[in-house]
Amino acid sequence: MPSPNSSDLSPSSFLLASIPGLEAAHFWMAIPLCSVYIVAVAGNCAVLFIVKTEPSLHAPMYFFLCMLAAIDLALSTSTVPRVLSFYWFNAREITFGACLLQMFLIHTLSAIESTVLLAMAVDRYVAICHPLRHAAILTNALTVKIGLAATARGVVFFLPLPLLLLPLPFCSSRVLSHSFCLHQDVMNLACANTTPSVVYGLTAILLVMGLDVLLICISYVLILRAVLQLASWKERLKAFSTCVAHICVVLAFYVPLIGLSVVHRFGRGLAPLVRVAMGNVYILVPAVLNPIIYGVRTKQIQRRILNLIHIYKIRTAQ
Repeated sequence: MPSPNSSDLSPSSFLLASIPGLEAAHFWMAIPLCSVYIVAVAGNCAVLFIVKTEPSLHAPMYFFLCMLAAIDLALSTSTVPRVLSFYWFNAREITFGACLLQMFLIHTLSAIESTVLLAMAVDRYVAICHPLRHAAILTNALTVKIGLAATARGVVFFLPLPLLLLPLPFCSSRVLSHSFCLHQDVMNLACANTTPSVVYGLTAILLVMGLDVLLICISYVLILRAVLQLASWKERLKAFSTCVAHICVVLAFYVPLIGLSVVHRFGRGLAPLVRVAMGNVYILVPAVLNPIIYGVRTKQIQRRILNLIHIYKIRTAQ
């Protein structure tokens, strides 16, 4: 079945990005993408299950980890199944309303994840710099409030993005540069003055992700200063090792985000394959790596996973 082109579109739809010259390979390209998505879903569901059923993990740090797992599940599920339907069933067209909803979910969930990563950095700061007061400061009730505040923050800052695009007219060419909808990508297809949308989008990014990165860096400067004041190198390494998993998760989130931003800003001449690949990396890398990182670094999670594997082997052997 031939792919639709821009002239076939209704006034309220877009075309997801294909890779020129590789259309025939879409079916096979979707297989590793689907495999990575399954790994991400299984890993994050395992984290949620283990934290729920393991009383020793009922602490703020692991509740934040559950928030990350839920966000990654929502973010990947809001995009990857739609990409797979395009690759496997040639469902390339996406309606304007569905595109705006997907765009809102991607940006809002990313903002919530950024806020949770900041909260986890503060948790590490309090645990290392004020260990005796950690339990009193970061209570379970406060953790829930932080989660709700992170959600409200993401919605408030990024709900205006689709609203600013609603009244804009769009050009005849409505082919996106990614296999899902992003604000800057959709905005670039508008045949009107997009200055308000550009200014607001940049402001929202700076006030959320930009501010979060700055505060995370400040937290680690204070943590490093406190660690260096410890008496021995053994104590310093032991204290800082509690931050390694969080640092890896921060890098897994922000490096693809920055890479995607660079592609949007300076990558107009890049091959479509690079843009599509960077978009998929941004969506899937944190979702895949976060459970692996904390699974490797957390002994309770390791033990619980090994117990589940042992139980499964016993049941299958019977």
